[in-house]
Amino acid sequence: MSIPKEPRQLMITIMYLVLTAMLALNVSAEVFNAFKLVDESLKESVRQLTEENMMLPARINELAQRDPETFQKYVELAPQVREMADDLVQYLEDIIEDLIEEAGGYVEVNGERRILNEKHTEAANRILVNRDVITGEPGEGARLLQKLLQAQQDFMAMIPEEDLERHPFSGIAISVDPDAWRDSETARESWEDFMFSRMPLVAVLPIFRKYINDIRLTENNILTYYLQRIGGEDIVFDQFYVVAAPQSSYVIRGDNYEADIFLSAASSALPDMEILINGRSIPIEDGIGRFVTGTSTVGVNRYTATIRYSNPVTGEVSEFTNEFQFEVGLRSANVAAEKMNVFYIGVDNPVSISAAGIPTAQLNITAEGAGISLTPIEGSSNRFNVRVTEPGDASIILSGGGLERTAFEFRVRRIPDPVANFAGESGGVALGDGQFRAQRGVIATLPNFDFDARCEIAGFRLVRIARRQDPQIADNAGATFGPEAQRLVDQAAPGDRYFFENVRARCPGDATTRRINDMGFTIR
Repeated sequence: MSIPKEPRQLMITIMYLVLTAMLALNVSAEVFNAFKLVDESLKESVRQLTEENMMLPARINELAQRDPETFQKYVELAPQVREMADDLVQYLEDIIEDLIEEAGGYVEVNGERRILNEKHTEAANRILVNRDVITGEPGEGARLLQKLLQAQQDFMAMIPEEDLERHPFSGIAISVDPDAWRDSETARESWEDFMFSRMPLVAVLPIFRKYINDIRLTENNILTYYLQRIGGEDIVFDQFYVVAAPQSSYVIRGDNYEADIFLSAASSALPDMEILINGRSIPIEDGIGRFVTGTSTVGVNRYTATIRYSNPVTGEVSEFTNEFQFEVGLRSANVAAEKMNVFYIGVDNPVSISAAGIPTAQLNITAEGAGISLTPIEGSSNRFNVRVTEPGDASIILSGGGLERTAFEFRVRRIPDPVANFAGESGGVALGDGQFRAQRGVIATLPNFDFDARCEIAGFRLVRIARRQDPQIADNAGATFGPEAQRLVDQAAPGDRYFFENVRARCPGDATTRRINDMGFTIR
């Protein structure tokens, strides 16, 4: 009994990508419904896999009787694989229940048990991300990552090494990238912070359900591998399920809905089959049917898929039917700062504006707060330079084309303090007298600042302390040495000490100068 790995993994991957894409959007009631739809689809996939996996060990034991001495190892390994998967699934289910309880538990609605607070955003933070305030131990998310990584190795160890030489195995479906947070566009402190921080409960549950599905699929792949080693190509499938792998379970009205319809128990050698959607036949290629339909009706849309399949061993023709659904939502939009998640006064702050399903001519873009203004970037239809004039909060507001008024909030700050620099140093070092006298003034730099901005030195006080002499002082306006300051610089001799005090600078957007770092140098 073999499940086609690529189609099922494609289904799960697409659902997970849909979930990730939704997190980037303004979370509306329609999006929350989409999360629940994805979660229900994953639950159904897990249920089908679990039922199939329960029957596989008995089938392995039955076929192993052909040659007990040769195949006994698979009979012994199968329960271990099942136990390993059950333990890991139970661990994930326990976390799910802890998250729901942290968010307020369940409530009875018309005799049906529902989650009380699906939009709760702190449950995942407290359980999965935050460290223990007493012990300093990381949240459960860190342990979850390690368990998933260890599970990849433990499941792979269930494949006998002698088999791998002739029959490679690539059925470990548990997909987790421990370094994904390092490449995130926003600052993240850990994998669990990247995956779960500030996530609403309804968005966290499908992620856990995906991991459970990955575990059950890995379990199924391993048990199927055992069957193939025992029975080869003559294994007869006795359980079948119709599965839909949509390109997206949540689409914009007016776009097409696309889904791959396939038989979950099929192998790569399946013969031709017939697939019907609501009684109408659809094209089939490599055992997969492509279903395309319009999406004019907003809300949940349902359809019935039927597969007629001829068993390659018995020749018996069987028919399998299942119902599926997808949700059509309204238009949505997003505003993303391209450099930092704040706007800085006095510089261009580029932003990208995306609006799914909304013609550019119908999209209205306005801004308010912090003296904000937007200027289109030449050569681009969705990129703008933002200018702000005062600290605080600013909003970019999108509307029109069927999109409700949606505001995106940003913090506004002054450019960070620059660093005073003389001869390539910011003080605390010894300079040669010739090198010191060759300088013409002080400059201001902005290290690690991504924007094209330049700050100017407005003035400073230069103090020279020579051996056995009173301090000499010159107040200088601007960055370049004036006559008095230049006279002190020209006197530089080994052993002298120079101090740049009360250094003041002005950055773009500054109404007044600001005090920055002092510098001190010894002449050698």
